[in-house]
Amino acid sequence: MKRVIIGNDHGAVDLKFRIVKHLESRGIEVANRGVDSGDSVDYPDIAAAVCGELLAADADGNSFEFAVLCCGTGLGISMAANKIQGIRCAVPQNIFAARMAREHNNANVLAFGGRIEYHEPVEAMLDAFLDSTAEGGRHANRVNKIMALEATGDR
Repeated sequence: MKRVIIGNDHGAVDLKFRIVKHLESRGIEVANRGVDSGDSVDYPDIAAAVCGELLAADADGNSFEFAVLCCGTGLGISMAANKIQGIRCAVPQNIFAARMAREHNNANVLAFGGRIEYHEPVEAMLDAFLDSTAEGGRHANRVNKIMALEATGDR
């Protein structure tokens, strides 16, 4: 069974519940690490906790396929996530971008905004991501260059 971890701040509680329901309807186990109320929390803390758990396997060797992060816009939480070594967080604006995040960029985290009015459903973007695979080849070379920037800080 696929496993996904999700985290959100107070700006995306309703969206988080929608995403969890959708993923579970696809038979995916979802670990909810977000908040369930509108009480203010700091999205960098959520991003750090979720991404840390994504990168670590549990004692039985189980791991998550990817993570979903949500805040008011998806932007702040994605910026925080992308500061964590090993994370490639994309903020798709449509189905095509979600698919390319997986196929070309091998993203391991998607971020969405609870206060964003999307022209295509977030659920459809998730499906496009889930139903895609990383293409490798020239795209893997580019992903490796992205990851090398973490280690070297080269500009």
